[in-house]
Amino acid sequence: MALGRASNLKKYSRVVLLAAAILIPIQLWNPGSAAASVSYQAKFDTASGEKTKKKVKSKTRKADMSWTKLQKQFPGTFVIHGPRNKKKVALTFDDAPDSRFTPAVLDVLAKYDVCATFFVVGARAAQKPDLVRRMSRECHAVGNHSYNHAVMSKLSNEAFRKQIGRTDAILHGIIGYHPRYIRPPYGEILPSQVTWAKKNQFVVVNWDVDSVDWRNNPSTETVLRNIRRTLQPGSIILQHAGGGSSQDLSGTVNALPRLISSLRQKGYEFVTLPELLGKPAYKNQK
Repeated sequence: MALGRASNLKKYSRVVLLAAAILIPIQLWNPGSAAASVSYQAKFDTASGEKTKKKVKSKTRKADMSWTKLQKQFPGTFVIHGPRNKKKVALTFDDAPDSRFTPAVLDVLAKYDVCATFFVVGARAAQKPDLVRRMSRECHAVGNHSYNHAVMSKLSNEAFRKQIGRTDAILHGIIGYHPRYIRPPYGEILPSQVTWAKKNQFVVVNWDVDSVDWRNNPSTETVLRNIRRTLQPGSIILQHAGGGSSQDLSGTVNALPRLISSLRQKGYEFVTLPELLGKPAYKNQK
């Protein structure tokens, strides 16, 4: 009887595991829509700056967060690409600064004389201000990526403003200006939050090219293939210059020289977001 029950238990376990493998969602981000209603998001811990897996249930209607809708509703304030009539592209790097990968990214950009845009997490900037100073000193634009990588669409308007305001104050203390550009973690933001951003001279910038380097530690070839898939004049390219302890961005670092060389051969120019969009990196203070 005991052996029979054990055998049945093993069969049952196999069924459960198979069902789980089928049902666990794999989120592929669509720039024109919001995140899936249930997804596994990465969240920064305020103290350590590390990412930890956390299951998040979205209570926001997808229509509210449609990038296409937001772009039409807030022209010039919510942006996913630049002008299409010139062969210019902007490299953008999220989740900096990171002592492992940010210096490597900066080294490659310096070697190839490319100016990019870094979206900085406030908690990390406070811990590694020298890297943020280096970004600014080496021609790169610095943007606001929240204080602790919060999912903005799940915050009250007050909490959202605190995420932006706290990071803004930290960055102003490091680089001497108030960054104009905001990138919400995961690209998620509410219309009411974009309205506040417009009123306060911010520009919210997402992307139209995703390297998908945040997922499964991709190889150099995978990163390049993902970028080339949707790249065109005016593109804003999402990559990362920082991550959690288990994240390996070697694919991103190693892809950069090849990406820069191949696009230059095709006549592309690499520019910062302020250059691509025609608005300064800083806000005018009242």
